[in-house]
Amino acid sequence: MAEKIQFELVSPAKLLLSEPVEMVVVPGEDGDFGALPLHTPLLSTVRPGVIDIHNGGKVTNRIFVAGGFVEVTGERVTVLAEEAFPLDELTAELAEERRAAAQVAATEAKTDIERGRAVQQAAIAEAMGIALR
Repeated sequence: MAEKIQFELVSPAKLLLSEPVEMVVVPGEDGDFGALPLHTPLLSTVRPGVIDIHNGGKVTNRIFVAGGFVEVTGERVTVLAEEAFPLDELTAELAEERRAAAQVAATEAKTDIERGRAVQQAAIAEAMGIALR
């Protein structure tokens, strides 16, 4: 049996997933990166995108995350996600709803903080569209 690394996915509400895996590929802020057992310690922000979980030499689970943070050690990968759900629950309608809401928020924004949130929501909607391809 191949060596495993413990993967944990946590949302603001609860622990979503905790299991040993062969590898996790995370959409880091500076690009996707894979974490294997004995990985060098790492902290990174997570951009909106898809986490790929590998077992048995293939991708066994794909999860969309709207952003967050990741901590990697030699034994564990912990993703603190703003929002996460299985990729098979993502629909074109949801992505379009998010895009439209972001556009409205950008139009109605009165402060830099509101504009920043609208930009972030637009980035999530765009990542959803890319994940559906």
